[in-house]
Amino acid sequence: MDLHVDVKEAAEELAEKLQKDPGLLKDFQKDPIKAVEKLMGVNLPDEQLKPVVAGIKAKLAASDLGDKLDGLKKLF
Repeated sequence: MDLHVDVKEAAEELAEKLQKDPGLLKDFQKDPIKAVEKLMGVNLPDEQLKPVVAGIKAKLAASDLGDKLDGLKKLF
């Protein structure tokens, strides 16, 4: 069984799940590593999950920024 994780792909997929479920997002904000393990259904060392967590945070931040920019566009 190959436990190799495509960080970018996993981060994008999990970020989408988090955006759709406020409860999961709240869990992620409290304890990102534990939330990612729960979403992925795996228990990996924190060091292996940190890149995924960082990718999710970046994806969520970019999405939030995009939403804010869309709001500004509507003003003009």
